[in-house]
Amino acid sequence: MQDALKIFYHKEEQIVATTTSAIPLQRVLTNPWVDRGFAAMAMVPFIYSVAVNYHYVRMDIPSVLWLADMLIIISTTLFRKPAVRVTPNPWFWALAFVATYWGFLTWGLQTDGRRVAPTLIVNAIAILGTAIELWGRFSLGRNIGFVPAQRDIVVHGAYRFVRHPIYTGLFVGLVADCLANWSPRNCLINGFFVFWFLIKSLVEESFLRNDPAYAAYLRRVRWHWFPGVI
Repeated sequence: MQDALKIFYHKEEQIVATTTSAIPLQRVLTNPWVDRGFAAMAMVPFIYSVAVNYHYVRMDIPSVLWLADMLIIISTTLFRKPAVRVTPNPWFWALAFVATYWGFLTWGLQTDGRRVAPTLIVNAIAILGTAIELWGRFSLGRNIGFVPAQRDIVVHGAYRFVRHPIYTGLFVGLVADCLANWSPRNCLINGFFVFWFLIKSLVEESFLRNDPAYAAYLRRVRWHWFPGVI
């Protein structure tokens, strides 16, 4: 994983160092209207998913949690703060695209697996994952972004304990999904979901650590995803 990060980061350094249009490109990417335009385009699959599946959402715990999560993602992204700095690295943009839309890209590939844990346990894990994720999203507020970008440095709320609490919530939620829909194919798809976000976490840190405030935050908060573990 560290080797993959070095490759991504080295490519970014080459682009920034050799491309004379880097500064004008930064001005374009950090323009508030351009940023809002990217946010609106990024939300199209999420809005479409809610519109298509809204009438089919059952009043069970997983469905309600999914709908709440989608609505919060859409609202915070559409009204996010403009970025101060955005990576121009096309590899970082590609990584962000794959990680963000992995669930949509693999939707038709998943199978109807079998439940391997009691509903109570599955729901409890799903609620825990969503609670952690939403805590992270509320802590992050309007500073959300899919591509590595610098907005306000958030060090409060869930970010006092781990550097990527939203991803932590996603990972816990995937455990519930695997228990509720067990199959080798589903677990492989979820495993790649985790992999993309692990890489994305390290890429985001490598981009933001140039800010002294974020570098200090990295020294203060040691854990990436799970306190006391990793």
